[in-house]
Amino acid sequence: MAKKIKDPGIGKHSNKYARRFINADGSFNIKHVNKVNSLSESYNYLINITWGKFFLWVLLGYTLVNSLFALVYTFLGISNIAQPTGDIFKDFLNAFFFSAQTVTTVGYGAMAPKGLLFGVISSFEALIGLLSFSFITGLLYGRFSKPRANIKFSSSIILKKHKEVDAIMFRLMSKSDNVMIRPNIEATLALSLKDKHNEFTNNFYKLKLERDAITYLPTTWTIVHGIDESSPLKEFSREELKQLHGEILLLVSYYDESFAQEVHQVHSYILKNIKYDQRFVPAFYYDDDGYTILDHDKLDQTTK
Repeated sequence: MAKKIKDPGIGKHSNKYARRFINADGSFNIKHVNKVNSLSESYNYLINITWGKFFLWVLLGYTLVNSLFALVYTFLGISNIAQPTGDIFKDFLNAFFFSAQTVTTVGYGAMAPKGLLFGVISSFEALIGLLSFSFITGLLYGRFSKPRANIKFSSSIILKKHKEVDAIMFRLMSKSDNVMIRPNIEATLALSLKDKHNEFTNNFYKLKLERDAITYLPTTWTIVHGIDESSPLKEFSREELKQLHGEILLLVSYYDESFAQEVHQVHSYILKNIKYDQRFVPAFYYDDDGYTILDHDKLDQTTK
């Protein structure tokens, strides 16, 4: 008989339209409203976005700062930094290039500020450049040094006979060459069911796994939950499982040598996405020299 556990932090209230708690990328499926923004939020955002978005923001900021100062230089008189061309667009470009040299403190010498006003403005811009590049350097360090779990989960979750009972299976591996040291996993089943008041509530159960910890993981690890008498899924038939509004919430922890500390990663699977009577294709094999070959593309592959 399966026993319910306390709410792990998700919340017991639910409804028939509720989406999954954890997205496929490991983020929690929550929309924030009326949230007060702060500089720390900007830092967290820039630390966690993709590298492509990060460099787009850097390029946008760089272009915006230089364009603003170029407009100032052009408006106050381009003759104070370069010979006027008579073309407003070319003068603006010259002011933009002068601004770029100033903000980066390069100073090629072809253009230089004349007069006290332009000297003050260019000095202020140089200060902004120093602070901006210091900030970007800090962000780069933060992005490289922030501990991140490097786990790849199979996109497939299967249900097949295992040791004479139905069992739910999925597998995981390291995305990199690093061996995961002492990985362990916690699995929680969240079922959204109607209560006696005909309202939807979340019910939580800890899933008993065949193995919830190993010493190290150089290849793949198949996680197995047998649907035996102690399983909360025992009372449901295969057809009923397909109709359940349920999600398997996962927390994986392991020691990462790159960061010299324990890292964590969350993931989830939806019961409606279970593939029935399939098995995973072996993802590693041995070559003629006896080396273990791990094929990352085969992590998700299943067959009858």
